[in-house]
Amino acid sequence: MDAPKLPSLFTLVELETVDSTNAEARRLAERGPEAAPEGTLVWAMEQTAGRGRRGRTWVSPKGNFYCSVILRPEVPLKDAAQFGFVASLAVYDTIGGLAQPGTEAHTKWPNDVLVAGRKVAGILLEAQGAATPDAQPDFVIVGVGVNLVSFPEDVEFPATCMLDEGTAVMAPEFLEGFARHFLGWTRIWVDEGFERLRKNWLWRCDQVGKQVEVRLANETLTGTFKDLDETGALILETASGPRTITAGDVYFPRPQGA
Repeated sequence: MDAPKLPSLFTLVELETVDSTNAEARRLAERGPEAAPEGTLVWAMEQTAGRGRRGRTWVSPKGNFYCSVILRPEVPLKDAAQFGFVASLAVYDTIGGLAQPGTEAHTKWPNDVLVAGRKVAGILLEAQGAATPDAQPDFVIVGVGVNLVSFPEDVEFPATCMLDEGTAVMAPEFLEGFARHFLGWTRIWVDEGFERLRKNWLWRCDQVGKQVEVRLANETLTGTFKDLDETGALILETASGPRTITAGDVYFPRPQGA
């Protein structure tokens, strides 16, 4: 396949192997906007120290998709966090454009994408330079990992890959689609605000109205996934009333007897 064709906003940094695309993106971003302008995209064939949310390891063999985008948005940190929804919508739409007909994909709060009820993609946001939610960060890094040809077996939330779900996708092909959709959803977010993203994300999510378990740093909550608020926080209806959750891990209760 020829070199990936990306929208002109992106500056591609292509690597064979890297510890982590997020770590490399951070090293570049810290050199300043001239060295790493808005839209710098670090793409690697494999990661030797891939990271997921909350410091988890992201197993990163060759054949899957790993990239990180450097952004320098002029918005407070609390709004920049909505790039997680931009990225998950972009991943979902890329899968939709490449997958075999009938492939069942859904978004999962906060930053995952599922295929056939199993995790196929995860997104990791990192920022630097904002001490409070209302402060503007120096830069934001949006890291994306997608299981194209393999997936880890020993994980708590079941995983899968595109190949096992009936679709063979090469990483360069996925990169082209992701970059195009990421730019499209970013423009919608800038022009129209978060509400349209919120509605589109909810339309792609099948957990609304269902019982879920949400694991926080110091407690685990069970309730009904009611909605997302205007910032993207999860509204969980619990036995003691509604809770608004800004960070946590969502799991689905196993059926009785399973």
